[in-house]
Amino acid sequence: MSKLTNCLIKKDSSCIPIWFMRQAGRYLPEFRLIRSKNLNFIKLCLDKKLSSEITLQPISRFDLDAAIIFSDILMVPYGLGQDVNFEKNKGPILSNFNIDHFYKNNIEDFTNKLKPVYDSIYETRKKLDKEKSLISFIGSPWTLIVYMLGLKKQKNILDIETLKKKKTEINLILNHLNNFLCAHIKNQINAGADVVQIFDSWAGLIPENHLNAYCYEPNLKLTNFCKENKIPVICFPKGLNKNYYDFIKIVSPDCVSIDYNVDPDWAIKNFNGICIQGGMDPKVLLQEKDKMYSAANRYLSVFKDYPYIFNLGHGLLPETNPDNVEKLVRYVRNYKQL
Repeated sequence: MSKLTNCLIKKDSSCIPIWFMRQAGRYLPEFRLIRSKNLNFIKLCLDKKLSSEITLQPISRFDLDAAIIFSDILMVPYGLGQDVNFEKNKGPILSNFNIDHFYKNNIEDFTNKLKPVYDSIYETRKKLDKEKSLISFIGSPWTLIVYMLGLKKQKNILDIETLKKKKTEINLILNHLNNFLCAHIKNQINAGADVVQIFDSWAGLIPENHLNAYCYEPNLKLTNFCKENKIPVICFPKGLNKNYYDFIKIVSPDCVSIDYNVDPDWAIKNFNGICIQGGMDPKVLLQEKDKMYSAANRYLSVFKDYPYIFNLGHGLLPETNPDNVEKLVRYVRNYKQL
């Protein structure tokens, strides 16, 4: 059993596994080299050889405890027939959603369309040390719907009027989308992944009176599916703030990843012994090393005798210096020996 799964399943606090969201990404020169020759992001995710190579880049550099497959949560809308394009300084742009076309999808065609993702996982698992975890992931139904239906006005502002107009449509999509997300989880695990992380990146945009329908219940269904299939599951409902408490009480995953707005002292008092991951602001890695160590020390000291996975409260930023990542990894590794 890997350090990560030991922490997740057995709640082992004797060691601190470490990995980073977006650890295989733009801050690495070796990734930028590949990306410069592969401008279509979706095609890059579907290139099993390059996807596997990118996944292993941070493992080779930093000897982290887990690899996370190089892919994207929007591979699911792509697999369901929506065009997905990534435009510089704009982010992902999806074609107009067609509910009739959406309902014509079936699991077999969806699986075949995303087969290169599963092939990449298979290839990566063969090359990855057995003591290291290989993390697969999905986007939560709500977060995917935000993209699929274009529910944001601006970067962090929800289009409330569109949300009201499409309430019935959203409820229908939520139920059907769950089937494909469960299939995507199972396919990734069958290919060789041993953990799944559910990214609810836009949970913080959900109005308070819709949290149960759009966040808690959809994540509960996916978490129960994972538990029924003995798949360790990490949930990351970013932006929930104090509502993390209700999320954990209702959803009860093996582990919850916290964002940088969650006070670690509050978390350890309110999370009832559940494994906790992350928390530190990724911007800290842009500062001088003493400030970075001080920030890391806060999380390490709070969670010293608690099942904790060291990570960040969001993904590594593109402007991060890889040397700082290496220093941080070394600091965390040495912490238990202090």
